[in-house]
Amino acid sequence: MNGLTGAGSRPVAVITGAASGLGRDLAHALANRYHLILVDIQKEALEQVASAFTQVDTLVCDLSDVGDISRLIAAVRTRCASVDLLINNAGITHRSLAVSTQMHVMQKVMSVDYLAPVQLTQGLLPHMNADSTIVNIGSMAGWMPVLGRAGYCAAKSALHQYFETLRAELGKSGPHILMVYPGFLDTPIENNALDGVGDKARHKRTMAGRMRSSQWMAANIVTGIEKKQRRLFPDRFTAMASLLYRVCPSLYLHLMRKKLHHELDPGL
Repeated sequence: MNGLTGAGSRPVAVITGAASGLGRDLAHALANRYHLILVDIQKEALEQVASAFTQVDTLVCDLSDVGDISRLIAAVRTRCASVDLLINNAGITHRSLAVSTQMHVMQKVMSVDYLAPVQLTQGLLPHMNADSTIVNIGSMAGWMPVLGRAGYCAAKSALHQYFETLRAELGKSGPHILMVYPGFLDTPIENNALDGVGDKARHKRTMAGRMRSSQWMAANIVTGIEKKQRRLFPDRFTAMASLLYRVCPSLYLHLMRKKLHHELDPGL
């Protein structure tokens, strides 16, 4: 990990997965107002992103490693009097049928997408207050099943349940929590999706709905932060799909299997 230089007078924003995609675009969108602490496992890419800003620190961290996250928390808490904004953005996914996905793949997805945000949040809560904000990048896959994404769906569902429960427990005394539920975004997470044995998935993802840019999503999230929104459903198609699943799950499953039948090919 690199050392922190200190936040100065600006509020502090911690962003995970900041070396590319949505995390990078969130950093650009927030750079004029916050001292940024950018976190990622990719050191060179992280430093390249950070070079565009003046008030910034970088921390290289493997979010699948509990010990590395503990060191990240200690570094932030030592150097910063408070954390005003925490964005749990980093994530990984897989494209493989549940029965052919090895446990170490399931465990890695769960570690990065669910356990890491929980550990980071719990570690930094003592340095946050009622005016602070926690943003979690969930997924509509956390609300409804998606073929070939059993581990990812499970992790995002767990993320949703944990932070909605935390919100209820903290009430008005704790940080504000914004849960974001994007649809299909043009980000590296899908390009780096794992297959069932942990290698890079070879087949392209099957889409339903409109592909959105990470810049578009970042702008929506910043607006959500400013408006103190609790939940952000930026894509009408996926919001309606989640409603359909709750109201008529059999119809949703039928349509989903028809649209994503390519994911059922055992040769993938």
